[in-house]
Amino acid sequence: MRDLAVIVPAYNEAALLPGLLAALTAQSDQDFTLVVVDNGSTDGTAAIAAAHRGDVVVVPEPEPGAGTAADTGFRHAIAGGATRLLRTDADCLPARDWVATARLLLDEADLVCGRSVPRRDERPSLAERHLYPAVVRLAARYGRWRHRSPAYRCPFVLVHGHNVAITAELYERCGGTPREALGDGAEDVTMLNRARRHSARVVRAEQLVVESSLRRLRAWGARRTLLWHWDRRYRPAPAAVHVR
Repeated sequence: MRDLAVIVPAYNEAALLPGLLAALTAQSDQDFTLVVVDNGSTDGTAAIAAAHRGDVVVVPEPEPGAGTAADTGFRHAIAGGATRLLRTDADCLPARDWVATARLLLDEADLVCGRSVPRRDERPSLAERHLYPAVVRLAARYGRWRHRSPAYRCPFVLVHGHNVAITAELYERCGGTPREALGDGAEDVTMLNRARRHSARVVRAEQLVVESSLRRLRAWGARRTLLWHWDRRYRPAPAAVHVR
């Protein structure tokens, strides 16, 4: 295991995982171990990950949940000696300098929350490129008001689970990502708030960029997607929860 590890929870991602793997192969900084957590997939996800050239580890996690799978990956990397941890999702495309940028940012911060933009290859509409992200940023302002407490050592920032970087030391100290079902809560916000109780070095970094898929937004619509992110006020049928 290298000092820096990229964690990717994946459930039935055989169709989109190759795109992520290609984006990671194109990184300007190749000094990382890729940890793909197969979250009980029934397709070729694990085989595709295992066949990827480079330093890659495939870890099984049969218990459903993006947070559970991410936690398994983070802790596997830490046990192997990694001290810098990055997370993205199997349907994402990190910018070419994503690893290099995160490495530098973790010299000055303990948790870095990066920027999410729509995947260009999904041909986002003007509303998907500008209006929906603006609403998400507005919701983050509400989050600064809602998630406030004297116990927090720094302000709330907008966080995307598919684009975060954290030190192993803080991950272990704060308890990391909650091991819960995807429909039970926002694991990225929970990890952020856990981290804010232990470190003042939590930052938002607009230069840390990942392109994310629009498939949930297109499957559910803007209203339901926003309600999902707002404390799971929209809950789809169990079979549709894992559209991510």
